[in-house]
Amino acid sequence: MTLPASLLDRLRRVRLLALDVDGVLTDGRLYFQADGIEIKAFHTQDGHGLKLLKRVGVHVALITGRDSPMVSQRAAALGIDHVHQGCEDKLVTLRGLCQRLDIELDQVAYCGDDLPDLAAIKRCGVGITVPNAPDYMHTHADWTTERLGGHGAVREICDTLLESQGHWGAVLDTYLHGRT
Repeated sequence: MTLPASLLDRLRRVRLLALDVDGVLTDGRLYFQADGIEIKAFHTQDGHGLKLLKRVGVHVALITGRDSPMVSQRAAALGIDHVHQGCEDKLVTLRGLCQRLDIELDQVAYCGDDLPDLAAIKRCGVGITVPNAPDYMHTHADWTTERLGGHGAVREICDTLLESQGHWGAVLDTYLHGRT
């Protein structure tokens, strides 16, 4: 995948990757057991990519309109400290988080897949969506991943951020040669 130079320049500035959950970290389908317990499927490669970003100092946040114990569990397993559930206005949440982290909106990459994500996609430094999002989301995003939400889209974002910020060689070296 080849991204325009102007987009790569903006990706170099990213200090926070903020993500919607349903439709981005998952395929967007909601599964409920007979007892009402919700089940979500997360892609392991996405999780590993988020861990890699955190290792190089990029903050990670989950901002979702739903409340789900599964999201809390997944975030805890990945060491994600910034988890905001039940958010009606994701841009307000994102602005508050930027203030706490002392970063600007133009240093944020945000990925979402539906209307509640649109304002954040439009106002942050890099607005990202996934191929399975509605057509109007693609019109407003700076970048549409090649991989679907819940099927490695987040890993694609993480790898692209790592590469654009000059960390990819060190990541590969760590796994090829055990160096840190």
